Amino acid sequence: MSVDVLTEIVIDRPVDVVSGYAGDPSNAPNWYTNIESVVWETPPPATVGSRIAFVAHFLGRRLAYTYEIVELIASQRLVMRTAQGPFPMETSYEWMAEGSGTYMSLRNRGEPSGFASIAAPVMAAAMRRANAKDLARLKSLLESR
Repeated sequence: MSVDVLTEIVIDRPVDVVSGYAGDPSNAPNWYTNIESVVWETPPPATVGSRIAFVAHFLGRRLAYTYEIVELIASQRLVMRTAQGPFPMETSYEWMAEGSGTYMSLRNRGEPSGFASIAAPVMAAAMRRANAKDLARLKSLLESR
């Protein structure tokens, strides 16, 4: 069973501000509750081919994984993928102007294997809740600036 979770929000800040902050992996621990650390394996800033190692905690487990940026369109779209571990994942962000603010979507999708495939519905529900909280946190951070 595949996992495909889409979460959306409107942030009352310009697109370049939202995409500049959310699209910089170094900022992830500031707005993702579950991300503990980020280490660049290639020199910043983010470009296609950049590799970034993350450590996170999710559903009571410590996860260490490396994303590679596979698509980057400034102020519009960022796509990162990992193929390692039992749950290969793709995370994508999209941004577009909406009124005086920014519409942002966060999408996680992947094909879990082994035990992770059995837990896919539980994982998807937990991701949906976590992503909604993370986007609300991002909104709060950026709108308070």
